[in-house]
Amino acid sequence: MTRKILVTGGAGYIGSHTCVELLNSGYEVVVVDNLYNASEKSLQIVQEITGKNLTFYKADIRDASKMDEIFKKEKNIFGVIHFAGLKAVGESCQIPLTYYDNNVAGTVTLCEVMAKNNCKNIIFSSSATVYGDPHKVPIKEDFPLSATNPYGRTKLMLEEILKDVYTSDNNWNVVLLRYFNPIGAHESGDLGEDPNGIPNNLVPYILQVAVGKLEKVNVFGSDYDTHDGTGVRDYIHVVDLAKGHVSALKKLEPQSGVSVYNLGTGNGYSVLDIVKNMNKAVGRELPFVLAPRRPGDIATCYADSSLAFRELGWRAEFDIERMCVDSWRWQSKHPDGFK
Repeated sequence: MTRKILVTGGAGYIGSHTCVELLNSGYEVVVVDNLYNASEKSLQIVQEITGKNLTFYKADIRDASKMDEIFKKEKNIFGVIHFAGLKAVGESCQIPLTYYDNNVAGTVTLCEVMAKNNCKNIIFSSSATVYGDPHKVPIKEDFPLSATNPYGRTKLMLEEILKDVYTSDNNWNVVLLRYFNPIGAHESGDLGEDPNGIPNNLVPYILQVAVGKLEKVNVFGSDYDTHDGTGVRDYIHVVDLAKGHVSALKKLEPQSGVSVYNLGTGNGYSVLDIVKNMNKAVGRELPFVLAPRRPGDIATCYADSSLAFRELGWRAEFDIERMCVDSWRWQSKHPDGFK
């Protein structure tokens, strides 16, 4: 029997790429997205890429009656991959209550509806932000957890909430996936990251400089204790990340309990490393300026993802060059995103 997976936030950047991998792996896909920070066009492209159909509901996970209606209508949903949430660190500091309402209260509602419909398998999209400023690198799953901003705290709270849900009812199977920094795009060049307004993240920002929408790249912080003074992160290709979710579904067997995995490459690249690789992909030097550090930013962060390899058989395959080439292919083909 084909397993049916509900993907919340499935029209977003990581969600849409995961829908491609799910469909290609033979799963039936149902997407719920309120389209607040996503486009329905991405789901059309998912279907074009895979040659398969998915079911889409425009709905908000905070709307319990609508979510209940979807579960009843779809019947036999095996599990939920939960991406829906607000995700900008800076914005979360300005409107924390909106983040707590959307991310935390929304997930509580989702879990209540899941329990009511006897669907107790969930893969949660967490983040490396739950490690705060790590005491050393590479980061392992058993490191101490803390958060430096409201966005990170919502992820940390939700990890705790999902663990509590499992403790209260061992029929739940929970996988917490802590992502590092997803970049890149589908190799077709038709599916990629399409942020609203001025991007918060480095690569979409560089790409908008490359297509002439923004003037120059601001490199925040040039005095960190790193090989070139700029912040070091673990960038992972979004397709590798999407495949990590398909691998994690295999973990959702009865009595698997709560599992936690880092999804990263294990390599740290600095901001200037990314700029150089992007220059190469674009074929010219992109203007950048060194600017002061941003509050809350840390010097170095990269993953030890060996547990995901041992238990899920998953590892990242694409290198930084490929990530930048795929990112540029998407942006150059679609300078205005999905519009």
